[in-house]
Amino acid sequence: MTRIMTIALLTLGDPGRLTGGYLYHQRLARLAPRHDSRIAFVSFPDRPFPLAASAAPAVLRRSRALGAHVLVLDSIAAAFLGPWLAIRRPALPLVGMLHQPPGGIDHGPLRTAVQARLDRLAYRLTRRLLVASESLADDLLAEGVPRARLRVVPPGRDVAGSAGPPGRDVAGSAGPPPGDLRHGRQAALLCVANWVERKGIHSLLDAFARLPSDVATLHLAGDDRADPAYAAQLRARLARPDLTGRVVVHGPLSLERVAALYQAADAFVLPSLKEPYGTVYGEAMTYGLPVVGWRAGNLPYLADHDREGLLVAPGDVLGFSGALLRLATDASLRARLGAAARARALARPTWEESGALFFAAVREAADGSR
Repeated sequence: MTRIMTIALLTLGDPGRLTGGYLYHQRLARLAPRHDSRIAFVSFPDRPFPLAASAAPAVLRRSRALGAHVLVLDSIAAAFLGPWLAIRRPALPLVGMLHQPPGGIDHGPLRTAVQARLDRLAYRLTRRLLVASESLADDLLAEGVPRARLRVVPPGRDVAGSAGPPGRDVAGSAGPPPGDLRHGRQAALLCVANWVERKGIHSLLDAFARLPSDVATLHLAGDDRADPAYAAQLRARLARPDLTGRVVVHGPLSLERVAALYQAADAFVLPSLKEPYGTVYGEAMTYGLPVVGWRAGNLPYLADHDREGLLVAPGDVLGFSGALLRLATDASLRARLGAAARARALARPTWEESGALFFAAVREAADGSR
C-alpha cells in the first residue's frame, strides 16, 4: 500500500490569496489526495523584507510537528529560509517550487540583489527545483543550474484555482453572463491583472487611448489597490478625456466572474514585461481569445506572433496600439487567432497532468532519488 506523503509547503503570509502562485498551490492541494499525498501550508509571517527570516526555526518546527515527509519551498519565501540553511541543513528533504527567478520580480535593484543571494542559499540545498515555465527553466540553465535538477511543472490549462467538473476542457462554471462587453463598439478587450507597475497597465491605457473612440471598450479586472501609488497614477490617466467612457474598471473579482469575462470578451490584452509564466494568458487562450502583449517573459513560449496573438516589441506603445486596432476592427483575424490560441492551450497539460508531474517529482525527492 502506498504511504500518504505529507508535504509541508513553505510560503509567505496568507496561502489563500488570489494571485498566480498562491492559486497554483491551492489547486495542487486539492489534487493531492488523488496522488496519495496531502499538502499542509506553513507560512512565514508577512513582514517587511527581510524580517520574516527570523521565523525560519519556528516554520521548520511546525513542519516537523505536522509529520511532514518533505518540504516544498515556495520561491516567494526562499530568501527567508536561505540564511538558516546556511547554518544548518534541513532535517527533511527540500524541494524548490519556483514561480519567479532568484531575486523576485517586483523589487528595486538593491533588494533584488540581496534577495537573489538569499534565494540561492536555499536552492543549493534542494534535491529538485520545480519551475512553472520553460522560460524560467531557461533562466536557471543560463545561471548554470544543471538540467537534471530542474522539472518544469506548468499550471493547468483552466482558470487557476477553479475546481471545475472532471474532464472539462476549461474552467469550472462561469459566473452570470456579464452582458454585452462591447457597449456598442466593435470589440471588447479584456485585461486581467493586479494594478502593479510590472503589469504595464499604464502602457495599455496609453496605447488604447490612441484608438478611435468608437472602436473598442476596454475592461480591467484585478486588484486595483495592490499598489496605491501606482493605482493613483492609473486613476489620473483614466480621468483624462481621451479615455472617458471607454474603460470599465471591475476591480478584484471572483474566479467565476473572471471566467465569465473571458467567455464574453473578444481579445485579451496585457503588456506585462515580467511574467515568469503568465497564467492569465493561458487562461484567455483556453477560452479562445487571441492575446496581445510584449514579446517578453514567458508569452513567446505560449503564443506565436500572428498565429495565436500579436506580440509587440517591449515598450513600443505605438506598435501596441496598432495591434489593438487590428484585432478590434477585424473579426476574421480575431476568429483565426482565437481558434489557434484555443487549440494550442488545449494541447497543454491539464491540472491533473501537472499535478502528476508535481507529486511524482516531490515523491522522488522524499524517497532520496536525485
